[in-house]
Amino acid sequence: MSRSQRVARGTGLALMGLILIWRPVPLVAGTTGKISGHVRDQDNLPVTGATVAVLNQPFGAFTDATGLYNIINVPPATYSLRVTFIGYETVTIEGVNVSADHTTDVDVVIKETAIQAAEIVVSAKKLPIDVNLTDTRAVLQSKEIEKLPVQDLEDVVNLQAGVVDGHFRGGRKGEVQYQVDGVSVNNPYDNTSTLTLDRSVLREVQVISGTFDAEYGQAMSGVVNAVLKDGGEQFRWNAEVFLGSPYYPEDDSRPVIWKAPPVSGQNYQATIGGPMFSPNTRYILSGRYARAPDPFYGTRLFVPSDSSDFEQKIWRPTGDLKELPLGYRNEWSGLVKLTQFFGTDKKLGYQATFDIEESQRDNYDYVINPDGLTEQNTYSVNHGFDWNQTISPTMILDLSLRHNHWHYTDWAYEDVYDPRYDDAGPALGDPDFAVGSFVQGVDINRFEQRTNTLLAKGALASQVTGQHLVKGGGEIFFPRVEFGTPGWLTYTTVDGRQQLVRAIDDPPDFPAPIQYRPIIADAFFQDQIEWEDLTLRAGLRLDYFSARSYVPSDLANPTNSIAGAPESSMVPTTAKTTVSPRLGVAYPIGERAGIHLAYGHFYQYPAIGTIFTNADFRVLRNLQAGGIDYGVMGNPDVKPEKTVQYEIGYRQAVTPLIGVDVTTFYKDVRDLLGVEFISTYNNAEYAHLTNADFGDVVGITLAMDFIEMGPLGIALDYTWQHANGNSSDPRETATRAEAGEDPRPRLIPFNWDQRHTFNATLTFTEPRYSLSTIIRVASGQPYTPVLDAGYGFGLEANSGRKPSGMLVDLRGEVPVKAAGPRMSVFGRVFNVFDSNYFNGDVFSSTGSPYYSRFPEADEAALVDPTRLYAPRQIELGLRLGAEGM
Repeated sequence: MSRSQRVARGTGLALMGLILIWRPVPLVAGTTGKISGHVRDQDNLPVTGATVAVLNQPFGAFTDATGLYNIINVPPATYSLRVTFIGYETVTIEGVNVSADHTTDVDVVIKETAIQAAEIVVSAKKLPIDVNLTDTRAVLQSKEIEKLPVQDLEDVVNLQAGVVDGHFRGGRKGEVQYQVDGVSVNNPYDNTSTLTLDRSVLREVQVISGTFDAEYGQAMSGVVNAVLKDGGEQFRWNAEVFLGSPYYPEDDSRPVIWKAPPVSGQNYQATIGGPMFSPNTRYILSGRYARAPDPFYGTRLFVPSDSSDFEQKIWRPTGDLKELPLGYRNEWSGLVKLTQFFGTDKKLGYQATFDIEESQRDNYDYVINPDGLTEQNTYSVNHGFDWNQTISPTMILDLSLRHNHWHYTDWAYEDVYDPRYDDAGPALGDPDFAVGSFVQGVDINRFEQRTNTLLAKGALASQVTGQHLVKGGGEIFFPRVEFGTPGWLTYTTVDGRQQLVRAIDDPPDFPAPIQYRPIIADAFFQDQIEWEDLTLRAGLRLDYFSARSYVPSDLANPTNSIAGAPESSMVPTTAKTTVSPRLGVAYPIGERAGIHLAYGHFYQYPAIGTIFTNADFRVLRNLQAGGIDYGVMGNPDVKPEKTVQYEIGYRQAVTPLIGVDVTTFYKDVRDLLGVEFISTYNNAEYAHLTNADFGDVVGITLAMDFIEMGPLGIALDYTWQHANGNSSDPRETATRAEAGEDPRPRLIPFNWDQRHTFNATLTFTEPRYSLSTIIRVASGQPYTPVLDAGYGFGLEANSGRKPSGMLVDLRGEVPVKAAGPRMSVFGRVFNVFDSNYFNGDVFSSTGSPYYSRFPEADEAALVDPTRLYAPRQIELGLRLGAEGM
């Protein structure tokens, strides 16, 4: 048989085989990956028509005339590939690791044979670095996450290079896009995630800390994409329980007497999943309850309704002396996911994640009156449908419709008319007793925030040629954001006695929570080109934002209260549209090294809660020169904030087990929210939000990854960065002006500028036990030194540096041989060496968290243990269940 005849026959067999094995799993943007490569013979000639199948999975492909194959829509996991072709030996490649939004290259050589040959099994060639990446990303799959001493998604994110306590590469908080299964879960109120995801529901986590594709928007600093687990073809279950509490010696330098009791912290988690009723219907259910009291306790010496004589210094405590945690968090969270397959090319999915929290923020002022603190309650649900359809073997359609709900409250008593407000009054203390701790009263602050967002997203992806994977789509958001004070409480003095006054809805001074309904939409186009050794990802993004609100036409006479001045009217805000080009290039230099370049424009619309706070200009109706300060006025008509990012990196596999990645980056940040001062026609002045702030960030990251050398796995990263700007907070300029400081722009380090950051993750795994540790070392962040008590004049802002710090966390697990399900015992220790300080508060007179040059002025802070880092936490637990969950 000639070679051409074999090719023709092989092509026909491959097509038949492909029809039999092909049951596509449709593409969900940002949740699936791609396997690509070439199949060649022993003479390095392309093999046309070879079948490449993913074992035990319903997808595969066949090679074209150049020997190229592409398998799209592959969920993140580790697979085996089988390559078959008539007249050639069958080859199986094991250990093919796939990540979301990424191409895994697997080239295969098959040998011609004239007889039936045994199957050849080889392991996939895996280097410690990926020379085809065009950006800087960290990818952790569930098996890796389970080994580490982490509990939720936030813990995983903060371990990555360039991330400092939620700040990505020197950006402000709220500049990160959080997605779950490819759909945004950000709250437009403050641009933060609405979910706390436990590690038990995470299938894969991707953290992109620099430039990113046009598919992602409403972010200037990074993207976190969490892919959740789903039900498999077989029934699986697992459960986990652990108990723990803080432990630190009696001579600990924290100025605290009360200790948390043993096993005060508790966690219970269970997950089940598999087919339901038929193999085409699958489900997964996961639930978790966690209880975490504060390590620092107070004593109920006083209760809010106590009444002391402050003039005579007579204290009348009526408390029962019970010891209570100053803070706590009780959490219920879970996941429900259902998937229904219709034939071989359609899939309908429904998923719901929920998180319910009851919590209380600690405040040492209430150490002897703990019942006076407010309680925070959070309820969030993110749910919706996904429709996926394979239009052709190379084209996938994905549609999503989601509803994201978030409800947060912060108050002492839910009902503003609760008589306990009348009995207690405002929180009061005396500096001559218990260092000013409150001896009566309750926190009268009240706040409520509610967000309901309906969003629709669609994406179409097509492998149009062997080298071009094109993706395009868009999304539209209809958020309803409501926030404010649900009933104001003020106290006035009448005949020497305080009298409570309630204001329920009395705008503009005492408004009820107000609802805002902006519209956010976007469209994107992305082309991933894989041509010979070059990988290029180019894209364009269009964003649209409309605040759907009104602002005064003349800010110099905002309420028409100035006689003789030009008249002002309320005019609608203008819709904002931006266009963002994105480009990433990866070029290998041989098999073990490569360079990557990335450039992009990134726009983000400011948080709804920021631009609409204090946005009712009627409060300025009595504004006069030298009059009352009305705070910073909101502005729903601001422009989007903008960052232009550049990065260049070099990756090399130093050995088959050790890889090095060096990346330098620069960010030019413009149009950040800041403050301008408006002068009115009557020579008065007020502060107003606008796009006035700016900054820049320059840095370098050095990462070293070790492929597991037998039982040992190591990952190291170091980041040096310098993040400067004119202010760390949009209202900072107004605060400086109120304090009599120079409000003019100046370039200083941001509050979170951390010059040096080092992370190390080490794992040791063998059948008898496993160990892992995370080591974090950080240099000090900025602070502003003072020369004398109460004065900071003459010293440059953020010119001092706090002390450096180190944290070590540890986890160990030992299997238990027992009849029935898999079982293991594990232990975790957080803050192993009981570090008291890690980039927290310091005294501005010394730069130390432990002592002040003015101990009398700082007496209350010196005895406050909540200023220091949480003490050592020890946990013991039990895991059991079937493998593979």
